[in-house]
Amino acid sequence: QVQLVESGGGLVQAGGSLRLSCAASRRAFSSYAMAWFRQAPGKERQFVAAISGGGGRTSYVDSVKGRFTISRDNAKNGLYLQMNGLKPEDTAIYYCATARTAYTAPLTRDYDYNYWGQGTQVTVSS
Repeated sequence: QVQLVESGGGLVQAGGSLRLSCAASRRAFSSYAMAWFRQAPGKERQFVAAISGGGGRTSYVDSVKGRFTISRDNAKNGLYLQMNGLKPEDTAIYYCATARTAYTAPLTRDYDYNYWGQGTQVTVSS
């Protein structure tokens, strides 16, 4: 049974920062790419960032490049998203996910991920 639990969301003013965390219970955690997705009200779920199992490769959606940083601590089974320079358009529920298949590059499509957390709300006020 794989469980993912996000934390760290909240309300922040534009220009501020938040750090999201995802605690994962998954055997061979370091073998699987991990990702963050987000979903704003009335919109489809969107890829945000992904990281390979070893942490050496990352991928970001263009709108967050230079502002967000994805990282992982395989010793702690943890995934993180440091978000700086937040904008109102970053407001969404943020989900972490773990890849369906081991030993892949950072994957950007949601159907490549088969376990999801419950989400954490991020609200950025203008």
